[in-house]
Amino acid sequence: MADPELVRCDACPVTCYIKPGRAGACDRYANEDGKLVRVDPLVVLEHAIEAGEQVVPFLDSGGSDWNGEIVKSPSTFITAIGAGTTYPDYKPAPFIVSSKVDGVDTVTVVTEGIFSYCGCKVKIDTDRHLGPERNLVRVDGEPIGHVTTGEYGSQMLSLGGVNHLTHGGKKEGRVTCDALLRLCNGEAVELTVDEGATAIIQAGKPPVINGKIEERMRVGCGSATIGMFAKQWYGKVDEVVVVDDHITGVLSEHQAGKVLGAQDTGIKIRGRKSTPGRYFHVAEPGSGWGGTNVMDPLEIVTGFDAKHAKPGLRMLMVSTTGEQHAYYELDDNLRPVEKDLPANLQESVERIAENCEPALSTVLFMAGAGGSLRAGVTENPVRLTRSVRQAITRVTAGGAPVYVWPGGGITYMVDVTLLPDRAFGYVPTPALVAPIEFTLKLEDYAALGGHVDHVRPVEEVLKDSSLRQVRATAKGAA
Repeated sequence: MADPELVRCDACPVTCYIKPGRAGACDRYANEDGKLVRVDPLVVLEHAIEAGEQVVPFLDSGGSDWNGEIVKSPSTFITAIGAGTTYPDYKPAPFIVSSKVDGVDTVTVVTEGIFSYCGCKVKIDTDRHLGPERNLVRVDGEPIGHVTTGEYGSQMLSLGGVNHLTHGGKKEGRVTCDALLRLCNGEAVELTVDEGATAIIQAGKPPVINGKIEERMRVGCGSATIGMFAKQWYGKVDEVVVVDDHITGVLSEHQAGKVLGAQDTGIKIRGRKSTPGRYFHVAEPGSGWGGTNVMDPLEIVTGFDAKHAKPGLRMLMVSTTGEQHAYYELDDNLRPVEKDLPANLQESVERIAENCEPALSTVLFMAGAGGSLRAGVTENPVRLTRSVRQAITRVTAGGAPVYVWPGGGITYMVDVTLLPDRAFGYVPTPALVAPIEFTLKLEDYAALGGHVDHVRPVEEVLKDSSLRQVRATAKGAA
């Protein structure tokens, strides 16, 4: 028979028995004088007037007369952070809050979801090779995801997901859950890629690749760089080669150079010629020039045709970030000899660097809102899915805007930097706990078959002394 002083927590499938004055395994629920309480306060976003907004509205958006307020009152939004869950699924959401927005009665349904089906999509601004596509990404030796297809100037990782959380061993699930939690809460996580690099990733911060802080995201591929800066090079140098793992550009052959009147230089470039002045696969991926394994850029130049090249021919070689650059002149045997970079080319190299955006790590939390969440909103869950599809219901996460994927279900993504601090939690099943809110008109909520009897006015919720008020950012405001 259970100890009468113990409180059984039903907020997740673990169902901890909690001693007085102690918290459960997730550190989110505790036994306080024999009652189960949520440890973290409910977070309320406060949206004040931002620069550029109308300060003295003579008519509000509902068309009513101005009430005499000199400054528009700040609005509040009840987030799901600290709200609690609907487990074991059939219960109404912990907070179903009514308020007036521009004269319209609205309802926001607030709950923390327990997500076994969740993960992170990570964008890392770097040309440095992290590892081959599909190779495993590990933390503490455990696989937590894989390298996926690269994007323009960025490497991409797919981390987490139900298979890593539940289908591997217990340690794999625990390590995956912990890594996801830290990434989503803005902490730094060290990752290693099989046959690849070691990276330290933190949302909104520059990535650290093999111990080196990345400062710049490339201005473009080698071909695009030629197109952007051809006019700044024409007449100052005879040839420019922009070294790039994907598309290396050659000024004299490129259409941008031809239109300006650049003459053939007879240069021969290793790799596969795609179109004039654009070469694929000039080297293997790596951490050298332009994301290749090349440390000496002359490795990709196989020679010069004497029909077009002449001694003294001037050549600039540069990477897609301007981080690496070298200047050469051909000797009497048409061999490139490195010289000091002329002052009139220094500005163009600096211009490439100037046009590079700061390198950042971006973490998007991605999850599928399933049955328990929807049942907490309405007794007929499919109606919620349909209302989201029809844009009747707006979905947010901790007040931040989300992207809802097309197709079935409610699969969404959110930039973790737009949420308030400590927005994510976990349960040791293992799964992540994340806030989600559904906002719609009160009449539409009733039509969904929503839990209308559980609706509480926002004024009543705001009387709770355990609230944590957070200023909403312009980007993340609800």
